[in-house]
Amino acid sequence: MRLLLASLTAVFIAHAAPVVSPQRTTCTNKTQRKAWHSLTRNEKLDYINAEKCLMSTPAKLGLSGPRTVFDELQLFHVMQTPEIHFVGAFLPYHRFFMHAHEHLLRTLCNYTGAQPYWDEALDAGNFSASVILDPKTGFGGNGVGEGNCINDGPFKDYVNVIGPGQANTEHCIDRIVSDCMSEVGSKQIVDGCMQMQNFSTFWPCIEGGPHGAGHGGIGGQMLNVFSSPGDPIFYLHHTYLDKLWWDWQAQDLSAR
Repeated sequence: MRLLLASLTAVFIAHAAPVVSPQRTTCTNKTQRKAWHSLTRNEKLDYINAEKCLMSTPAKLGLSGPRTVFDELQLFHVMQTPEIHFVGAFLPYHRFFMHAHEHLLRTLCNYTGAQPYWDEALDAGNFSASVILDPKTGFGGNGVGEGNCINDGPFKDYVNVIGPGQANTEHCIDRIVSDCMSEVGSKQIVDGCMQMQNFSTFWPCIEGGPHGAGHGGIGGQMLNVFSSPGDPIFYLHHTYLDKLWWDWQAQDLSAR
């Protein structure tokens, strides 16, 4: 786990502004992560534009494959996938991964908001009608044609160079939305996970339930366990899972 976190820390170091004199400080300006459904039109557009900024900011880490900072984050996930899924590190790693993404949005792209999340339980069983897929104030719709490439929305022209899987090839952001697969993220299933008393039973419930629903419900790129961060919906999905973990922790902070 230390090695995984160290590799992500490299992202911060490579992209951060110089630090003159590090010192311990108290947080006085907390940010509040909000559900995408609750954001104003301008808040949604600010986030979308910041994500597009990451997609156009040249890569800086000197790794083989990535062209942009967005690609670099995706490659980190590809490289570490075997160590961060189906294990207890699943939730902690992705919490830090969401923080890294949020940090880069704010420091490289002047984003002033917090990382939003997709409250997927509201759309479970009906992902195809979600505001997340709105072509103007969302992430574009379902894939079309032989390659299932998205053909509307702000990210329709982005060319992924990382993936699919562990390959590095140019390809579109593809989706195969499945309302059926999204049903596993229902409030009933989430509530069942929240009743787990131990982390050892909580994290598999989250990974096998709402986690699988988000990836399977969007499909395409999102369904690839390695390269799923190539679809920007990934970050709203995993921020939602992080919220669920926090909600569970908040039930008994001293023990969790």
